[in-house]
Amino acid sequence: MKRFFLTLPFCLLASLCSVFGQGGGEFIPTNYVNPFIGTTNFGTTNPGAVCPNGMMSVVPFNVMGSSDNKYDKDARWWSTPYEYHNSFFTGYAHVNLSGVGCPELGSLLLMPTTGKLNVDYKEYGSRYKDEQASPGYYTNYLTKYQVKTEVSATPRTGISRFTFPKGESHILLNLGEGLTNETGAMLRRVNDYEVEGMKVLGTFCYNPQAVFPIYFVMRVNKKPLRTGYWKRQRPMTGVEAQWDADNGKLKLYTKYSKELAGDDIGAFFTFDTEEDEQIEVQMGVSFVSIENARLNLEQEQAKKNFEQVHAEAVARWNDDLSRIRVEGGTDDQKTVFYTALYHLLIHPNILQDVNGQYPAMESGEILTAEGNRYTVFSLWDTYRNVHQLLTLVYPERQMDMVRTMLDMYREHGWLPKWELYGRETLTMEGDPSIPVIVDTYLKGLRNFDVDLAYEAMYKSATAAGADNLMRPDNDDYLQKGYVALREPFDNSVSHALEYYIADNALSRFAAALGKKDDAKLFYNRSLGYRNYFSKEFGMLRPLLPDGSFYTPFDPKQGENFEPSPGFHEGNAWNYTFYVPHDVYGLAKLMGGKKAFVDKLQKVFDEGLYDPANEPDIAYPYLFSYFKGEEWRTQQQTQRLLAKHFTTKPDGIPGNDDTGTMSAWAIFNMIGFYPDCPGSPEYTLTTPVFDKVTIRLSPEYYKETELIIETDRKRPESLYIEEVRLGNKKINRFRITHDELIHGGTLRFRLK
Repeated sequence: MKRFFLTLPFCLLASLCSVFGQGGGEFIPTNYVNPFIGTTNFGTTNPGAVCPNGMMSVVPFNVMGSSDNKYDKDARWWSTPYEYHNSFFTGYAHVNLSGVGCPELGSLLLMPTTGKLNVDYKEYGSRYKDEQASPGYYTNYLTKYQVKTEVSATPRTGISRFTFPKGESHILLNLGEGLTNETGAMLRRVNDYEVEGMKVLGTFCYNPQAVFPIYFVMRVNKKPLRTGYWKRQRPMTGVEAQWDADNGKLKLYTKYSKELAGDDIGAFFTFDTEEDEQIEVQMGVSFVSIENARLNLEQEQAKKNFEQVHAEAVARWNDDLSRIRVEGGTDDQKTVFYTALYHLLIHPNILQDVNGQYPAMESGEILTAEGNRYTVFSLWDTYRNVHQLLTLVYPERQMDMVRTMLDMYREHGWLPKWELYGRETLTMEGDPSIPVIVDTYLKGLRNFDVDLAYEAMYKSATAAGADNLMRPDNDDYLQKGYVALREPFDNSVSHALEYYIADNALSRFAAALGKKDDAKLFYNRSLGYRNYFSKEFGMLRPLLPDGSFYTPFDPKQGENFEPSPGFHEGNAWNYTFYVPHDVYGLAKLMGGKKAFVDKLQKVFDEGLYDPANEPDIAYPYLFSYFKGEEWRTQQQTQRLLAKHFTTKPDGIPGNDDTGTMSAWAIFNMIGFYPDCPGSPEYTLTTPVFDKVTIRLSPEYYKETELIIETDRKRPESLYIEEVRLGNKKINRFRITHDELIHGGTLRFRLK
């Protein structure tokens, strides 16, 4: 049985009382986090130990080595180190991605074993039981070895504690395996207790040049009987093969202790352990150097044991999660909510070491950050809601992320699209940094180089396609007002719709900066989606270079991720309403309010809505643009929440996409959603809880808190009867960010 609740140490509980109140009513949000949510059904989250926005995560690796596993990383497309239904454990991976759709990282595998030394993961892997997880902690029991394993983390380092039986025991560090498709690593023995080295990572989503190194220092707290390396030898043929006993095998190096390099290498530590003897292993990492990995380890784990590291990790999580306190609702709803908030705070994560150093964007240069330098910008996903939630609840982090994006422009010449540890993977499409930065600015967070931001946006919006990393088909877009379908499956409509959204945000930014001509130019461009509207189908339809519509056209082609002409990971139904900046204009094209609402309702009635992918996740809020139809938004958001977001391992409808699906759930559970990226507004919907208190940052907001209260006539009340902001009744279902922040209390009365 897999459990997510752990009783906290008494000393930690005592320290938390000062944060959450004295007496018997203290509220500890980590008790409502279930890290197993999203660990199947391709949610691709994991139950490993991590700190908020931390570089380090220590994750159980159970996706290779045994035919008993339901899913194997090498047998299909696979992008997570852990799957809930798998049962064969081959170690702990250090530094991992959460909720992504492509394989990467998941390396530096640490494995305890007993008995005769064996360094083949297919043979040394073990089944496990007694699995538990909570924020900052994971544990299991390896039945093959009778070893209890536990892990925790600091922002840049990991710690493992292994409780061994009596006899010969081993700790293995495998550098040959992981999720990454890159190969190559180096090891160096420092002394009896420590090894250091590096491993090459990268090629995320099969971008062959998006490669980067991870450096590490691994240290054990007991002197081993023996240490050594292993390395898989190249296969030989002919007479030479007969002379080498290690031909094609994993060769043990027991008398060599200098540097070792190769594709499939590792290090082992052998101990003579007593019954229930515990050995702790520290792992420090850096994306700059081995020296920095050691510095990170020494500063973040100096004179700390496992319990101290664990307690600090839990305290970090409780402090962050407590910025939103919910009251009312069921325990399951609280678990869905706080687990979603937990997942939201994993990425983007810090990149700089304790001395501030980090690898510059797309170069070998090492620079020093003034604040936090962030990485893992899955922006095609997160520009829709993650950054809006960070702006509201964690504005200091959002501000550092915007500054990071601008520093990437300084270093590389482009804002990020899908950045990963200093490399641009160019995954997905669009120009997603623009709405993120504009949304942040329009909500009052302006402590960044505004002129540089505009320069960067203007460049990607106007540069020729051949030279444009953000908009490679910009020539069509600038000349025709649309992107033409030039190959059978080139995602042309999807690309253009992203550009329209970015240009609308850029138009708002230009207007705010007094650039009237630019504002008009980009606004007019943002309406180019109208070119794609087919009266025959009442939908957006791919266009050919000569301006004619693509035929034969099937609006459903592209379901279940099959290739679709003009659309990326979806079909025309998933994209036709994806014009959040001109809802009324789209409705006019469709024939008015009734035709628009009827067609939109059809999406939900006929199962055409995809809750697991981003283009249509804002569809439910479009009803609320039309007076008298707001109830449909309230109905659909509650239905979708209840159906797709649960406390079960499949409780996220698909890839969490570095917190995007989680952010969707969070916003809907508290009663509003930012449905138009780059616009400082929210659509109101039915809250789940009776009361929500959001602690506001005094550095960015004058008010200390935002309160959302809900009065229900009956427990099952679903529809909104009245909304009051402060003491004033509001007769609409959209609200600006400024109104929300300064209103003090947002009150819903449900009928």
